[in-house]
Amino acid sequence: MKKIITLGEVMLRLSPPGNSRFAQTDEFHVEFGGSEANVGAALAYWGKAVSHITAFPDHELGKRADAQLRQNGISTEFVKFIPGRLGVYFLENGALQRSSKIIYDRFDSSFSMYDGNDTDWDEAMRSVSWVHWSGISPAISQQSADLTKRILKAARGQNIPVSGDLNYRSNLWQYGKKAHEIMPELMELTTVMIAGARDFSQCLNKDFDNFEVAKTYAFETFKDLKYISKTNRITRSATDNTMSGELYSKNEVFSSQSYDVNPIIDRVGTGDAYAAGLIYGLQHLEPQEAIEFALASGVLKHSVPGDILLSSKEEVEEVAAGTSGKIKR
Repeated sequence: MKKIITLGEVMLRLSPPGNSRFAQTDEFHVEFGGSEANVGAALAYWGKAVSHITAFPDHELGKRADAQLRQNGISTEFVKFIPGRLGVYFLENGALQRSSKIIYDRFDSSFSMYDGNDTDWDEAMRSVSWVHWSGISPAISQQSADLTKRILKAARGQNIPVSGDLNYRSNLWQYGKKAHEIMPELMELTTVMIAGARDFSQCLNKDFDNFEVAKTYAFETFKDLKYISKTNRITRSATDNTMSGELYSKNEVFSSQSYDVNPIIDRVGTGDAYAAGLIYGLQHLEPQEAIEFALASGVLKHSVPGDILLSSKEEVEEVAAGTSGKIKR
């Protein structure tokens, strides 16, 4: 079986129990997660062969993070142990009208120092069917941007489909480069983009009036771009949202059904579950079925604590078919 490659930082997640606030807690729950690895874990749970590219510090916490990847069904053949530290983020779960809050502590991590020049990526890609990246990695450091470019260029050399979740985060671009100086070259090597109008505006240094204008520009600019996808979210409170998804080719649009998501158990990782569902759908289904599977995956993740969608393909299909929620005996 050819494998799917995901690449990105895996961090330690520390959360107060339940809906406790940072200001009142005296303990934290420990988990490990990272956007791209979350995508890989969902795909592995659906039976796909997945390898993740990242770097950890060579100590007990780094080894524990590596073990978590393997526990999630992900091969760690491309994981490196180098000097540095493990990135950390703190999550305070919101409730009702109180939003969730995240505090990052990830600068100078081992992953941010790894540029991938120690591996023959052309050779590594010979057994690969898909590559997934996100805009988080090239935002962290020049080394991470170089790593991403090396892998995407190797994938392009062998005509391997590449999906990218642009996921622009302004607070991450702190190493002297702006998104529009790095991202266009990576977008040129991407065949499926998950992005909204803001992502396109920031990554391309444009001021798009709306998504339609941004989408048209992207298809005209990036000749190998096959699909653009995005989610739509109406937020009534931290625990009550409505979601839908859209998938665009150059000449067609495929829209998913809409879901009321209430109550939300954990919103973190829902976009990653959506990306995983989209990758699986585009590999195995027709476009309309693919967007339904992707959105159902993202919706189902709201019910699962932690970063990762731990749900079977059959459970996702039941959500898409409207037959979920029954007791199974």
